[in-house]
Amino acid sequence: MEKVTAKKHLGQHFLKDESIAKDIADTLNLEGYDDVLEIGPGMGVLTKYLLDKPVNTYVIEIDTESVTYLDQNYPKLKDRIISKDFLKYNINEIFEGKQFAIIGNFPYNISTQIVFRTLEYRHQIPEFAGMFQKEVAQRICEKKGTKAYGILSVLVQAFYDAEYLFTVDENVFIPPPKVKSGVLRLRRKQDYSLPCGEKLFFTVVKTAFQQRRKTLRNSLKTLNLSDALREDEVFNLRPEQLNVEQFIELTQKIEADGI
Repeated sequence: MEKVTAKKHLGQHFLKDESIAKDIADTLNLEGYDDVLEIGPGMGVLTKYLLDKPVNTYVIEIDTESVTYLDQNYPKLKDRIISKDFLKYNINEIFEGKQFAIIGNFPYNISTQIVFRTLEYRHQIPEFAGMFQKEVAQRICEKKGTKAYGILSVLVQAFYDAEYLFTVDENVFIPPPKVKSGVLRLRRKQDYSLPCGEKLFFTVVKTAFQQRRKTLRNSLKTLNLSDALREDEVFNLRPEQLNVEQFIELTQKIEADGI
């Protein structure tokens, strides 16, 4: 098999620039884990550089043509190719509770879902790096006060330090996407436990941003808060005006209110 055909329904755009692939592989600091999982390796342009590193590299790929190609061309991946959908697969069938990093040139059509799935496994994932559509990568790393700042920004940054690393041009892909790409790195915070209920925190953040133009007094109406709590000055603000710490404090106030 000479090459894999990029499939539109899988959002495949194969990176052809070797130097960029190496730069992405080098974003990992390889500390605190022995295993790395690459999502959507395609023909292995990033994989080959991961295989040179002192970690156990696994790949997960839903495209059977890519799986066959990897199996034929990367003997070091023997027994480490997972032919599954990352969004549905119980990754602990492989890692059994161990720490592991995630990396990849992520399909743009499911990239945000990959991030939310990663958050579900945050207790096992100290580091995450990869390529997204540029706007999505910027949104994940954005700080308060901008239109790009939203649910993804707050939820990711509650548990990880997010860093936008560099931009990638369209012409280094086959086929070229219609947008620029951005590479980011997430490193889990040393203390990533929240001083409030995590489930309620997620609910508060998502509910607030669903009506982001409204003040919190209006956007959080569905939480049935007490009139006394709703008089707090924070409820005069819109969600994009709160940083992560303020969202945590807001959640604590709502918890104390009896939710």
